[in-house]
Amino acid sequence: MMQQKTHRSVQFEIKEQTRSAVEAWIRRAKLRNEDFLFPSRLTRSEHISTRQYARIVKAWVTAIGLDPALYGTHTLRRTKASLIYRRTKNLRAVQLLLGHTKLESTVRYLGIEVDDALEMAEQTEV
Repeated sequence: MMQQKTHRSVQFEIKEQTRSAVEAWIRRAKLRNEDFLFPSRLTRSEHISTRQYARIVKAWVTAIGLDPALYGTHTLRRTKASLIYRRTKNLRAVQLLLGHTKLESTVRYLGIEVDDALEMAEQTEV
């Protein structure tokens, strides 16, 4: 996937159920390699807009009974990264997954400086 802000390639994982659904969509929509996965219905754009994507996520969140004011497209991205960091403490892995070029950006993005410092202090006996 190409990151919109930096125009850099970013890898991501999809589970088998998602992979199967995407493959079925590609067959149904008769998409070719050069096509966008989610093409726009509008003639002036080749793919759905970020606004349309946000509307889709809002509909999903609402459909499962959550407050759409608390969950959005960015929330999904940030939550996954935060969970990976909390479980592994591997900041470099999270940096790569997010496509950040600077480790400092990842630290700021996760907001881990104070939390990690306090946790390390609590775990260190003197």
